[in-house]
Amino acid sequence: MLGTVVGVVGLLSVTAVAQSTDIQPSTYTVPGAFPTSLYSSYYNNPTATSAQAQPVISDPVTHEIYSFSLTDPNNIPQNDTVDPHLLPPPATSSALVTHAIAQLASIAANPVFGDNTCARCQAGLEVAKFAVLAAPEIGPDLAVAACQYFDFDSECQLTYMLNNLGGVVTQLLAFADVGGYDGQAICANFLGSCDMPLTTPLNSTEWFAKPKPDPLPTPRQPTGERLKVLHISDAHIDPRYTTGAESNCSDYLCCRPNVYSNDGPGTITVPAPRYGAYYCDSPYALITAALESIPVLAGTQETGFDWTIFTGDLVSHDPDYQLQRSYIMYTETVLYDLFKRLLGSGPVYPSLGNHDTHNEAQDAPYSLGGYLAEQFSWNYDHVSSLWEYEGWINETVANYARTHYAAYMVRRTDGLRIITLNTDFWYRANYFNYINMTNPDPYGMLRFVTDELQDAEDAGDRVWIIGHVLPGWDGTNALYNPTDLFYQIIDRYSPHVIANVFFGHSHEDELSIYYTNNGTNMSAATALTPTWVCPSITPLTNLNSGFRIYEVDSGTFDILDAHTYWADVNTFAELDNQTEYGPAYRYEYNTRETYGANITWGLNDPLNATWWHLVTEAMEAEPSLVSTFNTYEGKSSVRTQPCTGECATAKICYMRSGSASLAAQNCPSGYGSVQ
Repeated sequence: MLGTVVGVVGLLSVTAVAQSTDIQPSTYTVPGAFPTSLYSSYYNNPTATSAQAQPVISDPVTHEIYSFSLTDPNNIPQNDTVDPHLLPPPATSSALVTHAIAQLASIAANPVFGDNTCARCQAGLEVAKFAVLAAPEIGPDLAVAACQYFDFDSECQLTYMLNNLGGVVTQLLAFADVGGYDGQAICANFLGSCDMPLTTPLNSTEWFAKPKPDPLPTPRQPTGERLKVLHISDAHIDPRYTTGAESNCSDYLCCRPNVYSNDGPGTITVPAPRYGAYYCDSPYALITAALESIPVLAGTQETGFDWTIFTGDLVSHDPDYQLQRSYIMYTETVLYDLFKRLLGSGPVYPSLGNHDTHNEAQDAPYSLGGYLAEQFSWNYDHVSSLWEYEGWINETVANYARTHYAAYMVRRTDGLRIITLNTDFWYRANYFNYINMTNPDPYGMLRFVTDELQDAEDAGDRVWIIGHVLPGWDGTNALYNPTDLFYQIIDRYSPHVIANVFFGHSHEDELSIYYTNNGTNMSAATALTPTWVCPSITPLTNLNSGFRIYEVDSGTFDILDAHTYWADVNTFAELDNQTEYGPAYRYEYNTRETYGANITWGLNDPLNATWWHLVTEAMEAEPSLVSTFNTYEGKSSVRTQPCTGECATAKICYMRSGSASLAAQNCPSGYGSVQ
């Protein structure tokens, strides 16, 4: 108890002392002069009243005397170039690929994108773009890794390695506007992540050198003389075709060694006939059978055709990784030689198909510049030289084709000009077309066509235009912007200059019509020019083999009649194990008689766009006519399915769609092919 009392007393005593020494409020006025004794030296006069003191400071650790430039208010540094400002070390090529894939995976998983797969895709393209700009050599490895991660393809390594499409994809990423229209189209066409961007509004007022004549020039008068012109397309010779191999394989391309059907793995379930099969390209035997048959059926063994048009695709449908330039050149050499020797006299006017290059469907615009601009010149050089060698074009035309994507114009002495296009420039499968897509003519191909048509108009000549990939029909093959401009070009120079347009590619027997004013009013009065799409020689896929012969007026170059022939692939197996008989090519149908029975039309009136529009009206009135068209579209194949209801409506709509954008805008989708 006593201890506690003493402690309390002591505490009270301390508290009293603290309270007696507490700091009290007060004021202190410092001297007006700077205390110069603080530092031994100064960069200025420390006693001055107009400036702050600038003492000389020495660092006791580094022993450095700090420069006046650090604190001089009249010369404050704006860019520190002395201190280290660190950046991460450059990534190796393999690290770039790893990081890029990680970022793509993060974008794919990031919930901020929600259900917007298009935004995800374009964000991913931005990652890839800057990766390949930093290190182009990683492009193929990045493409392979992305393909494997996202499961784009069953053969990622073979498809996207440098020796296949890897270099092409790298160029695409480097040059395309992947965050804009280009990127949206890439994601739509190749990855299915976006809707295809709409057709860019076209201002064609400055495209044409002269307005369309009004009234139109007096048309050329028919002579009554009928010329015979052959149209062949899509030969697709397969020099690797193996008789007896599996023709019903589950892994494309069939009729090759070591391919099998899932129904009988390791065994042959349907042996490949000697002359071809529905899932295979054309063996040598079928190509020679077709070419030997044509002059006999046409009655041109002695005279030859007045001319032949070939609307592209010589090469077989091998995966790109099984092809090389020499294979393309071999095929070109073989088939052009066979055309020359088996079809007789008369020039052949070929156009290139999407398979007539390597990589398949790839052609790069010269605007890429430098060595990239010349990466496909090997092919243009080769085919133009072959065409000149065969005597179909002269040296001047060949030289032009060499430097213009193998496109050319031939002015015949009879007043007809043949203009050929390399239609890879509007084909959806050409990666290079996804660079600068808002420009409808980055290759200059449509400028070439327009200028040639203007020259023809000025000279009073008529024109046939030939190419490979059809610009319209169901809208699935060609890009919107270039085919939209092509439609305007056809409108401007039809019907007085352009007599007919010809394509191939689909392997099917099809037709489209061009109308005035971009097809805003489709009628017999506004129909301008027809597009003839030729059936293929190859049976691929589920089709018969065929070709067409036109009767053409020698004065107007209008088509007066057309005759289509076919061979029944379903019977080819019966021709094996004997040599007495080969395939029989037989008459399939006459165009005028088949479709014009209920149309009032003179016997010598042309099968022009007006006539074809009347055919579509007859189809609307009598759907069975669409069924007939559908049968012939597949060249009377037993595998062609019926077309009724919405399918019939769609077919008529496709016939009235001369551009991909019109088909996409107007027509039901999904009925374009009978395959």
